[in-house]
This record gives sequence, structure tokens and C-alpha cells, in this order.
Amino acid sequence: MTLSQSDGSTEGSEPSTLEPGRSVVAAGLPVPLEALPDSQVESGAPLAGAVALATLGEAEIGVWEHTPGVSTDVEADEVFVVLSGRATIDFTDGSAAPLEVGPGSVVRLAEGQATRWTVTETLRKVYIA
Repeated sequence: MTLSQSDGSTEGSEPSTLEPGRSVVAAGLPVPLEALPDSQVESGAPLAGAVALATLGEAEIGVWEHTPGVSTDVEADEVFVVLSGRATIDFTDGSAAPLEVGPGSVVRLAEGQATRWTVTETLRKVYIA
């Protein structure tokens, strides 16, 4: 039996975009992962990837994932909600105190903040940037 989803797709498939009146199961959405550039990796061999789902005004909404390891980044202006996993975000530019994030954490990052992500359990988040 094939079950119809609220987005009109069938069980086991996901839409590639989030259209008005549709839904996506962000926790189960396939996210293609790639190795991070060597210049961003401090420890381990983390992979990361994202799937853009929609735009809202000029903001992009999507799902991002990062496997265990330590990496650095310079952030975009963003708000995100952690769906699964755990990490510590250190602000290497001194702009904020370290954050411990896990399921349910809602975080605001500012454009240009320099960060170090220590991911201990594969981290998946829904972002608006």
C-alpha cells in the first residue's frame, strides 16, 4: 500500500522544494554530504551538506547536516533550529560565549562571526538565512 503524504508525494519520496501548503519531513530528508575544504577542518574528517527548500522574501530556508569532527566557518546572518545531534559552537572572534547545541536549540548567528564547530553527534538543522 502506498501512503499519500501531506505534500502530495508518496511514502519514501520527498519534494525538492517546499511549496505553500506542503510539508517536508526535515529529519528524514536526504542531504548530500561532501568533505569540507582542508582549510576548514581542524580535526577528524567531517562531511557537510545542505538542501535548500524555499525562499521567504530574500531568505533561504533549508536543511543542513555536519558529521562528527571539528571545522571552522565564517557565518552568514542566520537563525536555525537543531533537529538532531550535538555540537559546541565556539566564537573564535570573541563575539559570543560558546554554545552547546542539541535537539530543540534555536540559535541566531550574525554575518561575519568566526566560529569553530565541534560536532560530537551528526548535527542536522533547519536554517533560515
